[in-house]
Amino acid sequence: MRFNPRARLDSSQVQVRRGGGGGGRGLPIPIPSSTGGRGGLGGVVLLILIFVIVQAVNGGGGGAGGAGGAAPDDSQVQGLDCTSGADANKTEQCALVADVNNIQAFWAGELPQQADVAYSKSLAVFFSRSTQTGCGGATAQVGPFYCPTDKTVYLDTTFFKDMLQGDLGAKGGPFSEAYVLAHEYGHHVQDLLGTMGKVRTQKGPQSDTVRLELQADCYAGMWSKYATTVEDANGEVYILDLTQDDIARALDAAAAVGDDRIQQKSGGRVNPESWTHGSASARMYWFKTGLSQGTLDACDTFSARDLHL
Repeated sequence: MRFNPRARLDSSQVQVRRGGGGGGRGLPIPIPSSTGGRGGLGGVVLLILIFVIVQAVNGGGGGAGGAGGAAPDDSQVQGLDCTSGADANKTEQCALVADVNNIQAFWAGELPQQADVAYSKSLAVFFSRSTQTGCGGATAQVGPFYCPTDKTVYLDTTFFKDMLQGDLGAKGGPFSEAYVLAHEYGHHVQDLLGTMGKVRTQKGPQSDTVRLELQADCYAGMWSKYATTVEDANGEVYILDLTQDDIARALDAAAAVGDDRIQQKSGGRVNPESWTHGSASARMYWFKTGLSQGTLDACDTFSARDLHL
């Protein structure tokens, strides 16, 4: 995976927060994990429930909206010196900025074209230890998640090394990290499309939460199909090339966060009735579906009879 040195990066789409800001509105985010450590990808499942509580507490106010988020103390926010694809080729943090720019530019063009829905940007917040969010206080024990209240993607900066590659044993690599971000931005797309309103059943291999997560994997595959064609404001592509190894690493990451894999890693028995994200094989299948088909219709997991579990 190589970024185009001439591509211009927009660091305003990403915010870096130093630790210590947790607490939010006093609503904790206890995302469960069979590893005994952090939560898995797609913590949006419980966040949907917390979102309903927040709406009730605030009289149905709807949160911050747009690309905003729960406001941290100014002393916690760090600036980013990422201005070009050359920077993205040098540091992991700038590579993640390039990924966010690429993903959002893709959906800004694709969502109106395929669904006649305007895309609104979602801020990505990288934090350490803890931070405030529109869905409550997030800590390092929470995996990557999307908060529908403030329309923001949150990511603990230690996730890739400590959990994805550490606890879960994924191979890692830049494009596996891009897959994680693309998955979470898939939840933002679902939010814009109103798909989250379809969630009724919370657990089980055919549950709505599993369908929601598999669809986000499919959306990540959609972006991957076109990732090397997405351009910045000056017409420069962000990514020059993706190799088969890059795609393989993204699929490996998708498999690593399958419910059955997590249960096996924890030493417990595989219990499909407790699943909230889908099996390793299903997560790979839907990523590959998005990668090969590249359409929202192909990613309609809610109408699919066979989730390929």
